[in-house]
Amino acid sequence: MSKIIHDFTTTVPFWQPRVTPIDLDDATEEQRDALQVTPSNQKVSEYVLVLARDAETLKERTPLFNAIMYNRGGMSRAERELSATGASIVNRCVYCAAVHASRYNQLAKDVTVMERIFADGAAADLDVRQSAILQFAMKLSQTPPEVTADDMQVLRDAGLESDEILDLILSASLFGWANRLMHTLGDPIERSE
Repeated sequence: MSKIIHDFTTTVPFWQPRVTPIDLDDATEEQRDALQVTPSNQKVSEYVLVLARDAETLKERTPLFNAIMYNRGGMSRAERELSATGASIVNRCVYCAAVHASRYNQLAKDVTVMERIFADGAAADLDVRQSAILQFAMKLSQTPPEVTADDMQVLRDAGLESDEILDLILSASLFGWANRLMHTLGDPIERSE
């Protein structure tokens, strides 16, 4: 039996689905069409193969995800990963936190930020901008109605422009939703070597 991981890590675990993923050999035309919007240079994950059971939703979800996390302009890619990590920590999504912390480390070429966040959460010793992004993503994930104009001012004071603030809101919100799918559909487990 595989051991479910409960502690945050930057080592991406295996995600074990509770819902049987589709078999690509048996996929319907609609499912294959929906899978065409996933990056073709990467293996299709078990998670995406589970989501392909609802091809119509997957066909909308993937372009939305890509537009929020990879569009040009606005907040940097690394900062979007920081936002996604903050949301995932609040939602206790160990798998998503690992994926996005690992991507942040690769993009920023700095592991200390995630080490501090995993050790101290919102109180982590970060620079002003990183701290503002993390704290906002966590607050938005914890209790969205409590976000106020004062929170927006903190972001502006930390140097974020309006398009960057929108990217922050979109990335944190996306993971409020995505974390819940991951929790419900499967578990993060130790990789067997």
